[in-house]
Amino acid sequence: MNQHQFHPVSAMDYLPVEQLRQVQFKRLKQIVQRAYDNVALFRKRMDESHISPDNIRALEDISLLPFTVKSDLRDTYPFGLFASSLRDVVRLHASSGTTGKPIVVAYTKDDVKVWTQVMVRSFASCGLHEGDIIQNAYGYGLFTGGLGAHYGAEELGATVIPISGGNTDRQIMVLKDFGVTAICCTPSYFLHLIERAGEMGIDLKTLPLRAGIFGAEPWTSEMRDRIQAATNIRAYDIYGLSEIIGPGVGIECFHQDGLHIFEDHFYPEIIDPQTLKPVPDGNEGELVFTTLSKHAMPMIRYRTRDIASIMNQPCPCGRTIRRISRISRRSDDMFIIRGVNVFPSQIEAALLAVEGTLPHYQIVLTSAKGLDQIEVQVEVTSEFFSDKIRGLETLQQRISHAVENTVGIRAAVRLVEPHTIQRSEGKAKRVIDNRRK
Repeated sequence: MNQHQFHPVSAMDYLPVEQLRQVQFKRLKQIVQRAYDNVALFRKRMDESHISPDNIRALEDISLLPFTVKSDLRDTYPFGLFASSLRDVVRLHASSGTTGKPIVVAYTKDDVKVWTQVMVRSFASCGLHEGDIIQNAYGYGLFTGGLGAHYGAEELGATVIPISGGNTDRQIMVLKDFGVTAICCTPSYFLHLIERAGEMGIDLKTLPLRAGIFGAEPWTSEMRDRIQAATNIRAYDIYGLSEIIGPGVGIECFHQDGLHIFEDHFYPEIIDPQTLKPVPDGNEGELVFTTLSKHAMPMIRYRTRDIASIMNQPCPCGRTIRRISRISRRSDDMFIIRGVNVFPSQIEAALLAVEGTLPHYQIVLTSAKGLDQIEVQVEVTSEFFSDKIRGLETLQQRISHAVENTVGIRAAVRLVEPHTIQRSEGKAKRVIDNRRK
């Protein structure tokens, strides 16, 4: 084990499995009792299912408990799922609320401590340590990303630059002038930083920057390859969601082969989204989490809509906490074109496999004469765009074939000049659905 990958808080990552299961079971019983006693919705659902906290006699009995879904948080807005009084709540965060009322999440002092600890463990798993300089370009405010990463980085003993999102030129100046060794942001925003740095004549390969902690949106292995080739950093995938705690639910280690889940605090299950039954390890399904130590707002069997599988093979890093496969898609970001289920991540992988394309694209859905149409707009390098028409046509055909081979339908492909597609300072908007509802 690399000495920089270990931090005193990380000891739980290496606990013997049987001991870890005992910790999980003890915490599960306590949190189910707390939810039952203090949250009307959980109590009602458990009573309707003829389940009481006494029925939880083994860890496997978690499957007896009812699920929670995102609409439950909206239906009980703002404080209906709290298991603590507001007097004990020291922090509130909320989602952006783009689809109606925001979802509100709460933290006690102990919850903030747990969040800080899992973020310390996250940074340590990426080889970060005291003395690192971490530029935190996640948004501060009601979004959980900024403060979640900030508290963990400070506790780690790193120097934190709370720059938040946006102001790209200033971000690049700080990266260069402050000797930044790690950056936290969305992968799509970091691609924008790479591009803008090139325009400013700054080669990120010459900076001390050695790690990127990227999350808040799905991204593919092909995107990681592009980022690492352009910068010489190691690009780590971090996973989290506000409903569970924020960033720090899981992260990759140095081996970048699946995300270690901090399962002493967040118990993972994989279910079939249709039957709602557990699926065997190694099989893909919907990721479900139960918070084992969250006091203000415990979540019991929360359906994330993220698609993943549990990886049971031991990781060379020595951690005993389980890993999940990288999440490249969500069950609710799928769209259907002419009867075919399509995920944006499939199109991204197809595009990035074609030489000459840039990792900036948009998928536009329209309907004409009753038929759904799909157009993929993709930026190509300036060398290709200034090439002869024949070269562009050939590239267009190669992209079209790559998409068809990957998703099984033919898509119109429109090649656009560099910088044509709008850049995002937060989560990238990949799909524009202009079909008549």
